[in-house]
Amino acid sequence: MNSPGYQDIKQDWGIDELVTKLRHLRVQSLETRHRRDRPPKLPSRKELQKILDGLGAVLFPNRLGLPDLNDEGIDYFVGHTLDTLLRELYKQIRRELQFTSGHTAVDDAYQQSVAITREFAARLPEVRTLLDSDIQAAYEGDPAARSSDEVLVCYPGITAITHHRLAHILYQLGAPLVARIISELAHSATGIDIHPGAKIGESFFIDHGTGVVIGETAVIGRHVRVYQAVTLGAKRFQKDEDGILVKGNARHPIVEDDVVIYAGATILGRIIIGRGSTIGGNVWLTYSVPPGSNITQAHVRSELFHDGGGI
Repeated sequence: MNSPGYQDIKQDWGIDELVTKLRHLRVQSLETRHRRDRPPKLPSRKELQKILDGLGAVLFPNRLGLPDLNDEGIDYFVGHTLDTLLRELYKQIRRELQFTSGHTAVDDAYQQSVAITREFAARLPEVRTLLDSDIQAAYEGDPAARSSDEVLVCYPGITAITHHRLAHILYQLGAPLVARIISELAHSATGIDIHPGAKIGESFFIDHGTGVVIGETAVIGRHVRVYQAVTLGAKRFQKDEDGILVKGNARHPIVEDDVVIYAGATILGRIIIGRGSTIGGNVWLTYSVPPGSNITQAHVRSELFHDGGGI
C-alpha cells in the first residue's frame, strides 16, 4: 500500500484555538501592565540596525560608505544619508517617549523627540573625534594591527565602542531604551556588553573583546586598555525596605587614566583603580588600589591573608 502524499494529509494545526489562547494571554499581560487600551509600539531593533549601519557610513564615508564615492560626492552622500537617518531615528525615539509617557502626551513626545534627535546630530563630530582616538589606540596597542583601516573594519572592540559612543549620547539625552537596544545590537554582534550609561574617555581599546562586561555606572578614564573576559561589575545589589532592587545607584568601578586590565579580571563595586595601574589576568578585585599599582593574583591572595580572610 502506497504511503499518502503530503497533499492527502489533512493539516490541522489547531490554529483557531492557538490564536484564542494567545489573545487571552496578550490581553492579560496588557492589563497587568495597565496598557489594555494602549498596546506598546516599541522602537524597532531592525530599523535601529539600519540607522547604525548608515551612521557608520556617515562618520567614515571613505571606508564604510559607497564604493564609488569621490571627493565631489562625499558631502552630498553624507548630507543626504544623514537627513534620511535622522528622520528614522526621530521616529524610533518618538516611539520610546510615547511608550513611556502614554498617548496623552503625544505633542510633548513629538517636541522632545525632535530636540533629542537634533542634539544627537550636533554631537556626531564629537563622536568622530572620539572614535579616531579609539582606532589610533587600538592600532598603537596591538602589534598585529597593520593599519588603522584594518582596525576600523575588523576589530570587534571598535564596533562595540562605536555603538557605545552613539548610544551613550542618546542615554544622556533621555532615550535610554533606544540606547539600550543599540548597545545590545553590539553585544549580539561582538560578545562585548557595554551599558549605554557607562562613561568612557578617549583612546579606549578593547583587545579581542569577547566576554567583556562594563556596567551602567562604570567610569573609565583616558587611554585605558582592557582584554577579553574583563568584568567591571557590581559587588552587590542594594534593596529597599520592600526588598526591591534600588535602581541607578553608583555600583560599578571607576578606572582612572592609563590603566591596563588583562584578560579575565573581575573588578567589582564602586572602587577606584588608580591612574597608571596594571591589573593582571584573572584577578578578582573588590577594593580600591592607588595610582601605579601592579595587582596580580598573588598580590590579592597576600592581601586576603594579611586581612585575616585566609586563602
